[in-house]
Amino acid sequence: MPEARPPDAAYLDLLSRSAPAEAYDEPLARAREAGAPPDELAALERGKHSALRIRAELEGRRRREAELTALIETVHDIAGLRDLDDVLRAIVQRARSLLGTEVAYMSLTDHERGDTYMRVTEGSVSARFQQVRLGMGEGLGGLVAQTARPYVTDNYPSDQRFRHTGPIDAAVNEEGLIAILGVPLLLGGRDVIGVLYAADRRARVFEREQIALLGSFAAHAAVAIDTARLLSETRDAMAELESANETMQRASDVHDRLTELVLRGGDVTDVAAAVSEVLAGRVEFVEPSAASARPAVERSRSEGHATPDGERWVTAVSAGGELLGALVLHDHQVLDPVDQRTFERAAMVTSLLLLARRSAGEAEQRVRGELLDDLLDSTSHDPRLLRERAARLHADLDAPHVLFSARLEGHAAALGEGPAAGGGTGEQPAVRAGDGRADGRGDGRGDGRADGSGDGRRARRTEKEESLGRQRLWAAASHLAATRHGLAAARDGGIVLLLPLPDGGTPSRTAQDIAAELGLSAGAPVTVGASVPVAEPVARPGAVAAAYPEARRCVDALRLLGRSGQGAAAEDFGFIGMLLTDSRDVGSFVRRTLGPVLDYDARRGTDLVATMDAYFACGMSPARAKDELHVHVNTVAQRLERVARLLGDDWQSPERALETQLALRLHRLAGAVGR
Repeated sequence: MPEARPPDAAYLDLLSRSAPAEAYDEPLARAREAGAPPDELAALERGKHSALRIRAELEGRRRREAELTALIETVHDIAGLRDLDDVLRAIVQRARSLLGTEVAYMSLTDHERGDTYMRVTEGSVSARFQQVRLGMGEGLGGLVAQTARPYVTDNYPSDQRFRHTGPIDAAVNEEGLIAILGVPLLLGGRDVIGVLYAADRRARVFEREQIALLGSFAAHAAVAIDTARLLSETRDAMAELESANETMQRASDVHDRLTELVLRGGDVTDVAAAVSEVLAGRVEFVEPSAASARPAVERSRSEGHATPDGERWVTAVSAGGELLGALVLHDHQVLDPVDQRTFERAAMVTSLLLLARRSAGEAEQRVRGELLDDLLDSTSHDPRLLRERAARLHADLDAPHVLFSARLEGHAAALGEGPAAGGGTGEQPAVRAGDGRADGRGDGRGDGRADGSGDGRRARRTEKEESLGRQRLWAAASHLAATRHGLAAARDGGIVLLLPLPDGGTPSRTAQDIAAELGLSAGAPVTVGASVPVAEPVARPGAVAAAYPEARRCVDALRLLGRSGQGAAAEDFGFIGMLLTDSRDVGSFVRRTLGPVLDYDARRGTDLVATMDAYFACGMSPARAKDELHVHVNTVAQRLERVARLLGDDWQSPERALETQLALRLHRLAGAVGR
């Protein structure tokens, strides 16, 4: 018969195999079936209870060991994260996993507002719940944040220990949460940075061990959050430092580039291009006339800083209170302080460049004016020295030039009172603008009479307007001389220009173009008279001085004929032009007047000139002219029609008839002399 086993042996065997709880009923059941005595059954019953207690203890220890292992692994994993958002998400996910709940979430403390706000959720389906805020002491989470102690409830909606509020209860009900556990995220023992929660959508009792587990996890999580936050702040500080360093480097680069522009004589467009590249936007320079109309430019000039203007930024370019223009940065609503200072520095450099260009231009203008004054005032200069001086100004005085005299009509009287700055002291014009009289007794249409009286128009003209008119005319003339490689000077209350004769151009056409260009720039009509071409000004300096009176007489003639604001040469005045020139070029006058008829007679062997002579000699009567010519009257009519086709239908008009008769007589005289 086999030896009987001790009663506890069966239970020890079950404990070693980690058998399920129901297996512990089997030894007692077998003993009853075998008819074991009562004392043995009692011993088995006591052994069963002891074994189940031991089993529960072992299970608890294994569970705590697993939880601690999971906690250590979780803390280790979280410690490896550096991004704050990643850390927060990992904490909530691991909290849900550790406690096996349906939902886990975290709220962080907002010290400025004095409440907590939902930061991360896991397993949540309600948008309202994900955005809820809890005031200190409100709800479970608000109470945890206020007291720095964990709180738990197996049925939050009916738990009256907590202060229920409408927004919080609505969010919890929408999410469907019932059982909630909340533990504080503590730093330094009392500094609550947030609350970590685990929750189920059914009633549940969170055991003491689970509360302790989540509390331990929260303690490690708070450190991880603080570490990640410090790392994030450090990264942000490093990024800001790096950005500041890049900004300073960029500002230094801009300073170097702008300095280089100044040193190598760059212009405004170079500055705009450099700043456009640095500020990543289109920068343009606006001229003073357009800039003064913008209120933002005036604000910038008065405040001394760049100022926003809608989708743009503007900064005034000024010096000594004078507005020189403005820089406009397009498509930028916001500028950081460094970029704003860069933009303002660009405006300062632009003003320096403009002042330098103005100074250089004024110096060059003075040199051009001095050279032209010498050509007008003296005939004894050394041609070699004149040529060298002209070459420094990129002017070729060995080429044909034309001398032009220009007068600003709106300010002629004021200008005519004396020589303008930088000009000579030559003879004053005999005719006033718009007056037509040499003695000053005008018809009231002029700027004022020579004795100082008049209709008061001159008295009403402000000194500023007169000054602006003179400045604009002189600036426009100087620019014209520089761009056309000529010379300009202020003389006798007007402007004198010595310009190369364009290829294929004429003094008349050039004078008209100059009058239009100067008038547009000056903002008032400008009358321009041209001389005959001067073949080699440097070889014949006296020719320039001789050409000046002719150009002035053309200006006076234009005014007398009511053509102020136009340009013309002597050739435009017909036979009057011969009186304006010193050369008295009869041949050119005859050619301009009768050229097409003379050429036709030469080609065809006809004598239309003789027909015209007889026609005028007979009082412009074809009937009498036929007798003089011994031809039929129809022949005379046909010849006159041919003349009209050659000279134009208006050749018999009073003005042209006089010129034509004079040209016919001069042609006849020239032929007689030639014989």
